[in-house]
Amino acid sequence: MNNEFFSYHVEHQSTECFARTGVFKTPHGEIHTPIFMPVGTRASVKGLAPEEVATAGAEIILANTYHCFLRPGSETVQKAGGLHQFMQWSRPILTDSGGFQVFSLANSRVIDDDGVSFKSHLDGKTFKFTPESNMAVQEQLGADIIMQLDICMPYGASKQAAAEADARTFAWLKRCYLAHKNHNQALFPIIQGNFYQDLRLASLRNALPYIKHGVAIGGLAIGEPLTELRTQLQNLAPHLPTDVPHYLMGAGTPDYIFEGVENGIDMFDCVYQTRVARNGMALTDDGNMNIRNTKYKEDFTPIQSDCQCYACQHYTRAYIRHLVLCGEMFGLRLLSIHNIHWTLKLMDKIRASIKDDRFLAFKHEFYERFYHGDPAEKAVKKVATTGIVTGKPPAVKAGHSPLKAKTKPSAK
Repeated sequence: MNNEFFSYHVEHQSTECFARTGVFKTPHGEIHTPIFMPVGTRASVKGLAPEEVATAGAEIILANTYHCFLRPGSETVQKAGGLHQFMQWSRPILTDSGGFQVFSLANSRVIDDDGVSFKSHLDGKTFKFTPESNMAVQEQLGADIIMQLDICMPYGASKQAAAEADARTFAWLKRCYLAHKNHNQALFPIIQGNFYQDLRLASLRNALPYIKHGVAIGGLAIGEPLTELRTQLQNLAPHLPTDVPHYLMGAGTPDYIFEGVENGIDMFDCVYQTRVARNGMALTDDGNMNIRNTKYKEDFTPIQSDCQCYACQHYTRAYIRHLVLCGEMFGLRLLSIHNIHWTLKLMDKIRASIKDDRFLAFKHEFYERFYHGDPAEKAVKKVATTGIVTGKPPAVKAGHSPLKAKTKPSAK
């Protein structure tokens, strides 16, 4: 549904699959989809200035409600003029509800029909998110796009537990919808259902009356095999509303991006790009590059010869390797700049392939060069030969929560 603040227009629809390009207009600018959103968990993309993120090509970033609520506090951010003014980012911002972080704290949170009570990982103080209070916090933060409060169940949860969580998520959606008053913010419902196809479709059907400007798909990209992601997205793709953008939460590795785009996903986010950078990993067209390797000690070429990012235009593999091995922050910053730029350029290429109606061919070409084959098929072959299952669900003892106990929230 379009209004004076938000509109979405499909520009090109693939004839091969559900892939499409579009333009999502928001109060702080246009977003060309499919798009990747760098993650600024605490109102900062780790280690980078907003100007560097913008120069890398980012049209929108994500901030986390849980972390910004605890520190510096949503009231402080509101007094600063909202996240845009607080962090000096003039382009669109999306905030998640913080639900994923809260529900990852299995031993320090209590869920009831009213909401979720949790202990801060910073000082142990107890707080409570209700759908109403969560909407108020996100309004104070002032992002363009906000998420409903939901429950994200882990891979391996029982169907009964997933259904119970879905019922609460839907009840909370209705309350979020009633509490949402700021028309300058687009509220996205979240589709859950864990890895049960009928629950996924039921969650989507329940959410349809509340989908006005966009819809999010949660509870995927949480450690499941790529084949499982494909199955869930293929199940949903024919039923998603076509007049709004579709957001796959927490997904941003190249394989998840391609699988998502093929099945009609328009928006992605992930900490992967900056997290692997802090471990000395660079993303290239030929796969992941571990810059720590000895073979780069006297390699005086850029990370990628045709890359136009700041790191590749000014520095060599040898120099960046030296910085990383010495523990110099500048090296990790350079890798972060490169990885974000590389991912956003990948999105440019994906959009171009959709416009030329050759997305599936481009996907195949990318998989062959980056992964040396279909990553899902390779994972299946690995299981067949080694018995090692990637993304195997954790064992859940009877009477215990399937949520893995943590003392600190996930940064996903």
